[in-house]
Amino acid sequence: MSNVTVIGTQWGDEGKGKIVDWLASRADIVVRFQGGHNAGHTLVVGDQTYKLSLLPSGLVRGKTGVIGNGVVVDPEALLKEIDRVTAQGLKVTPDTLKIAENAPLILPVHGALDRAREAARGDRKIGTTGRGIGPAYEDKVARRAIRLCDLAEAETLDWKLDELLLHHNTLLRGLGAPVFTKEELMAFLTGIAPRVLPFMAPVWDLLDDSRRAGSRILFEGAQAVMLDVDHGTYPFVTSSNTVAANAATGSGVGPTSIGFVLGIAKAYTTRVGEGPFPSELHDEMGRTLGERGHEFGTVTGRPRRCGWFDAVLVRRAVRVGGVNGLALTKLDVLDGLKEIKICVGYELDGVQTTHFPSAPAAQARIRPVFETMEGWEGTTHGARSWADLPAQAIKYVRRIEELVEAPVTLLSTSPERDDTILMRDPFED
Repeated sequence: MSNVTVIGTQWGDEGKGKIVDWLASRADIVVRFQGGHNAGHTLVVGDQTYKLSLLPSGLVRGKTGVIGNGVVVDPEALLKEIDRVTAQGLKVTPDTLKIAENAPLILPVHGALDRAREAARGDRKIGTTGRGIGPAYEDKVARRAIRLCDLAEAETLDWKLDELLLHHNTLLRGLGAPVFTKEELMAFLTGIAPRVLPFMAPVWDLLDDSRRAGSRILFEGAQAVMLDVDHGTYPFVTSSNTVAANAATGSGVGPTSIGFVLGIAKAYTTRVGEGPFPSELHDEMGRTLGERGHEFGTVTGRPRRCGWFDAVLVRRAVRVGGVNGLALTKLDVLDGLKEIKICVGYELDGVQTTHFPSAPAAQARIRPVFETMEGWEGTTHGARSWADLPAQAIKYVRRIEELVEAPVTLLSTSPERDDTILMRDPFED
C-alpha cells in the first residue's frame, strides 16, 4: 500500500479540502507538513461545512491528525479552531490530534510585525494575511523560534523571549509600531501552555511506527507550488516550501515515505493577493468564473482573481512538485460556455516561450498565448463516471493532460464528497 501526498499546483484554492477529505476516509493518519493558519480548506460533509486552517482534514473523518514540524502553529488560533469544530460535533483530543514537539510557534509579536511591514511596503505590498506566518518562519531559520516543547520549560522561555524581543522590538520601533514586553508574552505563553501541551508528541517516531505497521498516511499540503518560497512567483509567495519534497522534511519521515504525489488543479485558474497572473481575465468572463465558482478565500474572504487554465504553470508544478497524477476540480464551473481558452505559452518581449521566468520584471511583462476550444452545452455537475460527461468536456480534460504532461487520475464535479470520478487509486499505486 502506498502513502499519498496532496499538493496544489496553482496558487492555492484548488479545492484540496474536498480531495483530502475524500482520500482521508481511506487513510489512517492525515499529516499537515507546512504552512500556518493562512491556509484554509473548506469541507462539505452532509449538511455541515467545516472551515479548517490548521487542523488536518482527516479529523473530520475520525482519523488521527498530525501537525508536523514544518508547520508554524499559532496556539491561540489552534485552540479557537478546536473549539469551533468541537461545537460542530467533532472530537479533537490528544488521542486524535498530535502536534510535533519541535513545531515553531506564532506569537502575537509576529502578527504585529507582519502587518506593520506590509503597511510600510505601500504599493509594493506582498498581500500577506497579516497572521505572522512569515516572521515566524524567519525566527525558525534564525534559530530564535519558540517551539512547542519550550512551553514545558520556564527557564527556556525566559532567555528565548529576551533574544526574540531584542530582534522584533527593534524592528517594530523602526516601523513606528507598538512594542511588546517580556511580561505580556510570558503571560500569554504560560496561560496557553496547559491547553496545547497535551497535544505534543514525537511525531517523527509515531509516523515511522505507523509506516512500519502498514498504516496508510496522507500528507496534506497547504497553498500550492506557485506560492512555494523557492519555486513560486517570488516575492509574492508564502514563506514555506509547498512542493511534495517538503512532506518528508516537514513531518520527519524519509523521502521514500511520501508515496504517490497527487497534484490538485482547478479547471481554470485563480489567485488571491498580489503578484503576476498571466492568464488573468479583467472582463465579464473573469467575473463570471468568480461568481460561478464562489471564488472567495476561505481564510481571508477576499475575492479571488480569475483566469483561464494556465498549462505552462501547471506543467512546471508537475515537474518541480514531482506530481504523479492530477485531481482536476471545478470542471462544472465551465458548463455552458461557448468557448474555453487554455494558456499554452507566453510572449516575452516579442518572443514566444513556454518557460515561466523567475525574474519579477520579466514575469510582469509576459503576455499569455491562448488556445481556444469548443465548450459544451451539457452539464458535468455531479457526474460520477466518464459516461456522464459531455464529449467536449472529455476533450478538454484530455488536452490538459497533454499540455501538463501528467494524467488526470481524479475528477471532482461538485463540492459534494462523492461527486468524484476516479481513474486511478493513489493508495493502490
